[in-house]
Amino acid sequence: MQDFDFPHWADAQCQQVEQALAAWVGIGAPAGLGDAMRYAVLDGGKRLRPLLALAAAQAVGGNAAAALRAACAVELIHAYSLVHDDMPCMDNDVLRRGKPTVHIAFGQAQALLAGDALQAQAFELLTPDVADAPGVPAAMQADLCRILARAAGAQGMAGGQAIDLASVGQPLTEAQLRRMHRLKTGALLEASVLLGAACGQADAQALAALHAYAQALGLAFQVVDDVLDVVADAATLGKTPGKDAANDKPTYVALLGLDGAQALAQDLLAQACAALQASGLADTRALLALARQVVGRSH
Repeated sequence: MQDFDFPHWADAQCQQVEQALAAWVGIGAPAGLGDAMRYAVLDGGKRLRPLLALAAAQAVGGNAAAALRAACAVELIHAYSLVHDDMPCMDNDVLRRGKPTVHIAFGQAQALLAGDALQAQAFELLTPDVADAPGVPAAMQADLCRILARAAGAQGMAGGQAIDLASVGQPLTEAQLRRMHRLKTGALLEASVLLGAACGQADAQALAALHAYAQALGLAFQVVDDVLDVVADAATLGKTPGKDAANDKPTYVALLGLDGAQALAQDLLAQACAALQASGLADTRALLALARQVVGRSH
């Protein structure tokens, strides 16, 4: 097998996603809403979720048109969640992706509507007219919508955010903290992988392994986020550091200490790698590289 050039692969995938997002997001939205939507989505972000969806789709030989739409849809859900999370009634932050948050730039009402519209557009992308995406079967569209809706709703991201808000100042056990982050952050990362897998024909062994990989990766991402909130600065993070401690939120660093949290991230990386090895899939190099990037990142 040839050496895998991950930076080249990731750059090519990101260019494809950026072009699609620029062509789709907020076009024709009235009264400045499109500008707020595009500000929230374009020209920033790691695009980890789209990359996971595309990598999983490639690993299972998936439908390329469906995978691109799934990749963009999960990014829109992620972007909407950030817009709402940054608002004064939630995390009350003024910096995101190195620039003012949407409610600072456009006002709270427009930010709220932009998040609402991005959420709706995610599902529009997954259910295109036949003329727009003739190669995406209706049954696949329905499956993709189901996966994304579950990950974004009360049993996923929104539920995890509710637990997070209710847990401020409260001591949590490791099991409670794990559940919160599995929903708040992990659910959408897991969905990214499962969306990609749903674009192809993976067998039960591969699906189980990809799910295990995604669960380990999702938790690792949040553990590293907790570490970076302590050790990184605003210029590196692109958002305000130290917010968790200032708001008395439960984190893995608070629970395990800095060394313990870093060790847990490495253990979760090993679990993700082992799951890929057990998948039976011929080429999981992109997924492996993404896991390593998540744990080794500086922002």
